[in-house]
Amino acid sequence: MNLNQKTPRRAFFRKSLYDTMAISAGISLVATLLPSFTAEAMEVAFMDAPTAATDKEFRMKVFGPATLSLQTSQIAVSKCTQKNAREFAGFELEEAKSVTAVLKDLATPMPAMDDKAKGTLEKIKMAKKGAEFDKIFIQAQYENHVFLRDLAANYLTHAAGKTDPAESQGRHLATLAHATFSEHVMITKRILGELGA
Repeated sequence: MNLNQKTPRRAFFRKSLYDTMAISAGISLVATLLPSFTAEAMEVAFMDAPTAATDKEFRMKVFGPATLSLQTSQIAVSKCTQKNAREFAGFELEEAKSVTAVLKDLATPMPAMDDKAKGTLEKIKMAKKGAEFDKIFIQAQYENHVFLRDLAANYLTHAAGKTDPAESQGRHLATLAHATFSEHVMITKRILGELGA
């Protein structure tokens, strides 16, 4: 796969993000995607989950993990040895390029990398090519996508019913992103099993 060219998946993902943000209708779609929680159950479900109350806060909290995914995937495309880990690294690199480009286009402030992310990046840089590298990379991607999935779900719950245009666009972006984040949680979990992690 030539990662310097736009792949159909990357082009589709980027176009989908822009199209989704442009749609002003479809609020009912969010309601069908979210489980029906009582207010009390929602508090318990999201007690330890990452939170985002606004579109801007959601985008800012996505930016850091997306940047980490971009940087670690750039390393992983040449260091992963297991077939599915290497394939995932290529797809993740293209996805992270698209997500960070969209966030920049939306003038999203980029937060500084926190200590945990710096530690993860350093660990991946220092790991030697081979099975151990694959495990470290895929484990980091799994944790990153669990965070992003839970963040998107939390934001969708808290933003439901808001009529502000920015929040409406934010919900559309989060709805699309939540599906991808959830898919990547399942894929990385499966690959970890293949790696014996």
